[in-house]
Amino acid sequence: MLDRSPTPFTAALAGLFSALALPAATRWLGEGSGDGMLFVVVFLVVVVLPAHAFVLGLRPTQGAPSRSLDRPLVVRTLAWVGAAVAGTLAPLALG
Repeated sequence: MLDRSPTPFTAALAGLFSALALPAATRWLGEGSGDGMLFVVVFLVVVVLPAHAFVLGLRPTQGAPSRSLDRPLVVRTLAWVGAAVAGTLAPLALG
């Protein structure tokens, strides 16, 4: 099992992977792939699993006190979303 802690870099890689792989997977699935169990499975594998592994991590954490903000998690989440947006917009910008 992976024993690495998630970092902003791994979170950004997961976001970029998801942004590039999901459109390719939906093209592979074909027309009307937005509804159906196969799309759900592909979405889980392409978006949810990388996000969980490389943003949240696979190990249990010690948890922050209930009234404090988990800043490293916020940074990793922003890196993940930012990379996903950049990966989505890059092909549009390149023409």
